[in-house]
Amino acid sequence: MSQTAFITPPLIGRDGELARLTGVLERARGGAARAVLIAGDAGVGKTRLLDEVAGRAARAGTTVVTGHCVDLGDVGLPYLPFTEILGVLAADERYAAVLATHPAADRLLGAGADPARDPGGRLRLFEDVAGLLADLAAAAPLLLVLEDLHWADQSSRDLLRFLLSRGVLHRPGPGRRLAVLASYRADDLHRRHPLRPLLAELVRLPAVERLELRPLPDAEVARLVRALPERPLPEATVRGIVARAEGNAFYAEELVAAAGADADGVPSALADLLLIRVEQLSETAQQVLRTAAVAGRRVGHDLLREAAGLPEDELESALREAVGRQLLVPRDGDTYAFRHALTREAVYADLLPGERSRLHGAYARLLAARGHTAETAAERAHHYRESHDLPEALTASLEAADHAQRLGAPAEELRHLETALDLWSSVPSEARPGADGVDPVTLTLRASAAAAHAGDSHRAVSLTRAALAEVGQDADSALAARIRYTLAGNLLTVDRLQAAFRYSSEALALIPAEPPSRTWVWAAATHVMAARHLGADETALSIARRALGAAEELGMADAQADLLVSLANLEGGGRRSAQGQETLRQARELARSARHSPVEMRALFNQAISRFEAGDLDACLRLLTEALERARRAGLLSSPYPLGMRHLQLLAMYTLGRWDECLRVAADAEAGLPATGAFAAGPALYVAVARGDLGAVERAHALLDGPFNWMGTLIAGIVLTDAASLRGDPEAAVERMRATLTALGDDSGRRPDVTVRLAALCLAAVADRAAELRRGGDERELRRWTDTATELLEQARGSAGRDEEGRPQGPEGQAWLARAEAEWAAAVSGPDPAAWEKAVAAFGYGDNYEQARCRLRHARALMAAGRGAEAVECAREARRTAAALGAVPLLERADELIRAVPSPGEDRVAALTAREQDVLRLLARGRSNRQIGEELFITGKTASVHVSNILAKLGAASRTEAVAVAYRQGLIAPEPTGSG
Repeated sequence: MSQTAFITPPLIGRDGELARLTGVLERARGGAARAVLIAGDAGVGKTRLLDEVAGRAARAGTTVVTGHCVDLGDVGLPYLPFTEILGVLAADERYAAVLATHPAADRLLGAGADPARDPGGRLRLFEDVAGLLADLAAAAPLLLVLEDLHWADQSSRDLLRFLLSRGVLHRPGPGRRLAVLASYRADDLHRRHPLRPLLAELVRLPAVERLELRPLPDAEVARLVRALPERPLPEATVRGIVARAEGNAFYAEELVAAAGADADGVPSALADLLLIRVEQLSETAQQVLRTAAVAGRRVGHDLLREAAGLPEDELESALREAVGRQLLVPRDGDTYAFRHALTREAVYADLLPGERSRLHGAYARLLAARGHTAETAAERAHHYRESHDLPEALTASLEAADHAQRLGAPAEELRHLETALDLWSSVPSEARPGADGVDPVTLTLRASAAAAHAGDSHRAVSLTRAALAEVGQDADSALAARIRYTLAGNLLTVDRLQAAFRYSSEALALIPAEPPSRTWVWAAATHVMAARHLGADETALSIARRALGAAEELGMADAQADLLVSLANLEGGGRRSAQGQETLRQARELARSARHSPVEMRALFNQAISRFEAGDLDACLRLLTEALERARRAGLLSSPYPLGMRHLQLLAMYTLGRWDECLRVAADAEAGLPATGAFAAGPALYVAVARGDLGAVERAHALLDGPFNWMGTLIAGIVLTDAASLRGDPEAAVERMRATLTALGDDSGRRPDVTVRLAALCLAAVADRAAELRRGGDERELRRWTDTATELLEQARGSAGRDEEGRPQGPEGQAWLARAEAEWAAAVSGPDPAAWEKAVAAFGYGDNYEQARCRLRHARALMAAGRGAEAVECAREARRTAAALGAVPLLERADELIRAVPSPGEDRVAALTAREQDVLRLLARGRSNRQIGEELFITGKTASVHVSNILAKLGAASRTEAVAVAYRQGLIAPEPTGSG
């Protein structure tokens, strides 16, 4: 038995279906009897959904009774599910009185006459069962659950037909408080299945509806997989399970249970279950299925006929049988596919080794006989390899790699190249392809490029290192340099900056600068990028200008474009300046004319991010739309720069307040992101945090799993720092900020641009903590946090004043600095309305949410200054933005502040509760929280809460100010002094 049998899997991805069934139950409780027929493939989650619905119904006071149909062959036990239901009712003394008035119970339980031998007895039986259910529903709402109708006996089907068409659903009175939920396997209903005509009849009834449980989307299967095991699974394993489960929850659970034991095969228990249905076919149909399984998930009719060696009429008969049992499904183009990939895997695994090899060889020869077309190269390579014809497999693998490259499919190109590299040493030298450039080193370099384009940066690094290890001491210097600068470029994508600089330096040293050569130019271009990342800008600028001249002399438009992108970042005012923009435009046109898509992607990314940094978000999005479409057509969507552009697109949507669109685009993109590109959907986590989604923290932590990813670490740092700040935990916020900056830092000593944002987020929690300590009079602890606030502000100023290019940050960085300044002022001396007004204005470049957050902080500062009316108006403006965005936590805080400020003419004393008025009088006497608690017989912590509420309602920043406001507004009177 698999381990998944011992746990109840979470219900994931069925919110819509659950809401629909819950609605049916609610209407039934109100007297509108309904029935729902629930269809779905085996394992898709019908039982789990029914269990959830039944559990909720029972907790709401509904009587729930369940009957199961069982596969007992062609002749089953009559009325089996209803007998089970009546047996459960008979065993419960609460239903004894109702059962006593309905002899149907005794008859179905075997104590009465046989209805088949009693003329008219069958109708009386049906009427009595309907009456029993009506009486039960009259006593309390009733839910009748029938599972696995595809196995129901004829008598049970007839009784169900009566109940839904003429029975209890149509009776007047309280007996209509009934819902019937009946499930069946859609994949078991072959054309002649006896349930099919009944279903067609029932769904035409007005009180009956049908609900189809479709396979879960990949994102929901991934959530289920992550929720199942006690130990987290590697992300690659999760993705593999999601792909193989194809939306089936049970298959996913079984694959999770087998993860680590036989991750590549079908778990034995699941394989046995799948093969049971295959073994019910005729021998010929089984032979056809076995032959089809060797072809793959899909096979053409003609190819299958030739491989199976069957006459057309026998093949068609076998196919009709397999399609009727829903093991195969017809597809376009006269092809057939297995209904589920795991069925194909199970059939394939059940083949004998010799049978498997023979059939693969047959398919390879049949495909080859049709001509060595590029479209069949991948199939031929697979079949030749599995039939152990390795020379032909090597040749076909290289053909398949070339075809994938032409189609812009780098992941497939990588797979075929790695297959060729695996085969190389097993194929005699005389049988290897003799084309120029076909050797292990050049193939490995090509594979590393394919891996980089597919977004698997770490694999690209590993392959380039392998190529370097293959090169001997006497290797051609140009090849040795090429390997090194390729390795340097790949190392840059995984943030190994020092190593990248070292290898690009070695590449330059291997090739003389004069006379100029293509190899030297590309080595120089790579070294420029590595030097710039380490802060060696002067070195980078000098080499870039020299290399640009050499590229122009050699007519290397692609290298010219790459060097111009670097120079746009290094020269003058950088990429945000007019000069930088023009340089990037030239680079983009050169790369496009040279048909060098990766360099064009780099130029487009820099153009887009320069617009973002300048605060022109609409222009940024327009550029990204065009750039991502070009990346898609080039097959480069998963390569580093397009991944960055996908992240930037979501970030711009988030910043502009287009949150629903941001979430939708992120959800669409997530399924196709490589493991190293998970950060691209990161801005969706910013939306989740702002909307109070607690799962955002868990998903942010997942970005930190696996090999280090710079962008993933940055996004997780923002999410986790903000989450800690929102829950009022400055210790955790500061700790997360420091850990993030340590991880993102490099040897140059420059602060990452994100420092100013993280510091501002931390300062919010620090300022709130300082305000609490100031009210409580804890001077020592207050001093510690004001010192922390000053340290954070210094980091923010250093980051915003000098970005990674050595220039002041743009509007976004300056806005975060303005917020940091306002938070610091609040921490060290109290809220400053002028500072917050400046912060609100700074975020006016387009960040609606952050502007609303600053507005609310501004409102608090206005309250503290006694400017209540202005505070309310400011809070209402923040509230409008929060409501439009669905930012519930911000909305709730705005409402709290608005409620705390009385409207003009409102009695201020009435705004304070009686207990708060008592606390205020003791505050005026100078009592501490502990003393207030002792005098009022409450805890010191409760007294502190009352003091905080008083300060908020009076708009005061300190206890002393609150007392002064209270005296000024006549809330308390000075106590008379005695004469002695």
